[in-house]
Amino acid sequence: MSMSIFEILMLVCFGAAWPLNIYKSITSRSTSGKSLLFLFVINLGYVCGMIHKLVFSFDGVIFLYALNFVMVSIDIALYFRNRRIEKSCASS
Repeated sequence: MSMSIFEILMLVCFGAAWPLNIYKSITSRSTSGKSLLFLFVINLGYVCGMIHKLVFSFDGVIFLYALNFVMVSIDIALYFRNRRIEKSCASS
């Protein structure tokens, strides 16, 4: 089985954005401009990609799917942290 260069490039391009999103989430301490539904849909897409790799065409690209999934999961966790921060600031 050969890895598709286009699939690799797609995942690298998508994955390049997540560290910046994570940094923004950490530093802004805000949920402004974030969509929790969007983050969950993106993660669902990565899960589907990993399932496809496991069932139909296992290769090293699965690690890019997993890496992107982890980065989006971190951003989801930061969303909940930031929402908690916003609520505590609003109640002060």
